[in-house]
Amino acid sequence: MSRPYNFSAGPAMLPEPVLSQAQEEMLDWNGSGMCVAEMSHRGKEFMSIAEQAEQDLRELLAIPEGYRVLFLQGGASSQFAMVPMNLSGRVGKADYLNTGSWSKKAIAEAHRFCAVHVAASTQPEHFVRAPAQSELALSEDAAYLHYTPNETIEGVEFPYIPESSAPLVADMSSTLLSRPIDVSRYGLIYAGAQKNIGPAGLTILIVRDDLIGEPLSGTPTMFDYRVHADSGSMYNTPPTYAWYLAGLVFKWLKDLGGLEGMGEINRRKAEKLYAAIDGSSFYANPVEPASRSWMNVPFTLADPELDADFLAGAKAAGMLTLKGHRSVGGMRASIYNAMPEAGVDALIAFMAEFERTKG
Repeated sequence: MSRPYNFSAGPAMLPEPVLSQAQEEMLDWNGSGMCVAEMSHRGKEFMSIAEQAEQDLRELLAIPEGYRVLFLQGGASSQFAMVPMNLSGRVGKADYLNTGSWSKKAIAEAHRFCAVHVAASTQPEHFVRAPAQSELALSEDAAYLHYTPNETIEGVEFPYIPESSAPLVADMSSTLLSRPIDVSRYGLIYAGAQKNIGPAGLTILIVRDDLIGEPLSGTPTMFDYRVHADSGSMYNTPPTYAWYLAGLVFKWLKDLGGLEGMGEINRRKAEKLYAAIDGSSFYANPVEPASRSWMNVPFTLADPELDADFLAGAKAAGMLTLKGHRSVGGMRASIYNAMPEAGVDALIAFMAEFERTKG
């Protein structure tokens, strides 16, 4: 591979075949004489791109009948407000699980629109695990249960889908399309695109029909799911180029064998990297093994004074953006879909050599 391996947590690397195709089509998409970024979102050229992208996404995820797929703006952070605005009105109360930095932000925003019951929190343990189902103190009258299946900063991932009588809402920004999921278990799924789906600027929303249509009084038009569903995600100008690139990623995934094939690759990448960390006295991962993320692998060095040397050496060896989040420190390797297995192998080899010379 001629390009460096980019371990960024997001915006993350995109598949090289996708970038190559976008490069080929930059000046003239499919004989139209236009770049996709220049097209009217209501023109037949872009409409064909949008329709194909949704069709491919529905096929990849086996989305059942009765769910809408929306292609929105505002990132997952906008959904921290849009979810309670659209779903809490029935009872004015929602359950949330607090398992890391992103669920904390979702909880803080939800407090502005409804009563929030934190049904479980691992914050006292510094977010090193996901709570078990038996630990969830769920309300009997919640409008929904919100959780973050994968916390990108702490590297904590739920090894199960929570059971709830209320509709389940999931921020899947860092897990959607990384493996098969049963969409029918969820009332609503949302995901910022910049991890496994495409470039920043696009947000995917998958929502069950019966959860649309009762927003809080005063909800802005652009925050109303019904408005976007009824207009085919084109109430205003959508993020057209990001939508197009996401469509190319969907086709790339289908060519790899769909989410079953992608899931097997991702499982193997994560297992290799954790085995290298666990097999060393020089590196450590703080997360309980059962809750370790497939997508984001934080690790520390035995001597933090060597962090700068590690990052400099990794960059020289063609491995970028390994510095951990400022709130956690250490290192973080984000190994989303587009990170090839060879990139993980290269990181493991570099880690072993660094330990040999510095340990």
